[in-house]
Amino acid sequence: MKKVFLSFLMLTISLVGYSQIQTPQPSPTSKIEQKVGLTDVTLEYSRPSMRGRTVFGNLVPYGKIWRLGANANTKISFSDDVMIGDKKLVAGSYAVYATPNEGSWEVIFYNDVTNWGTPEKWDDAKVVARTTSQTFALPMDIETFTMSFDNVSNGSATLGMFWENVYVGVEFMVPTDDKVLTSINDVMNANPTANDYYAAAVYYSQENKDIKTALKWMEKAMSMTEKPAFWQLRQQSLIYAKDGNKEAAIETAKKSLEASEAAGNADYVKMNKDSLKEWGAL
Repeated sequence: MKKVFLSFLMLTISLVGYSQIQTPQPSPTSKIEQKVGLTDVTLEYSRPSMRGRTVFGNLVPYGKIWRLGANANTKISFSDDVMIGDKKLVAGSYAVYATPNEGSWEVIFYNDVTNWGTPEKWDDAKVVARTTSQTFALPMDIETFTMSFDNVSNGSATLGMFWENVYVGVEFMVPTDDKVLTSINDVMNANPTANDYYAAAVYYSQENKDIKTALKWMEKAMSMTEKPAFWQLRQQSLIYAKDGNKEAAIETAKKSLEASEAAGNADYVKMNKDSLKEWGAL
């Protein structure tokens, strides 16, 4: 009986020792990965909620450095060098802090990401960029602190911050154009394929570079393509239009329209019809 009791006791202790109650974090973590042009950007932060509290000017005091979330410092990572205003941030990871005020925030990028919250001893030598951004009032309350990548384009994006009824955004620039032009130059001096000519032509057209060069590359791409697809014909028509050759633009758009109708692609059907109407062909 004594052995049975001891075995039962050991089993109970073992179960107690290994059982763990799991509960939700009050400020859950979030990780966002975003491609901006050719640059990989990763954001990691914690998300506190209002829970009936007044946030700015109370929970988050005005005029004091805030960790921009909760728990560990908010961290942003860039795979390439980026620009914030006139400040260059080399590729790597940075802590992001903010000093909120009623009409604007100072947002700070700090090259030490190992702090829990704000650094115990602030070091201005570790500040790599400071920028002041205007606050915008929102028409509704945002319960949980939210960060986002907004206004994403080939060359830039905005780091957005929402909480309570306030929005703040900080724009950063990425080196897409330099990287693409280097790639185009390297490939064009080697052995470009039809896809290379097409991609280079579309990039030159969309980024408003030399349209004559874009047209030359597009025509070369089409000459190397046995049966151009409707999306390729669409881009060719737009380049003709930018070059001022409306007749060629209309003729090519009609081909793209016919091919997109055959493919059942309603988006391209509409885009081609809109262009043909704009150019006076419908």
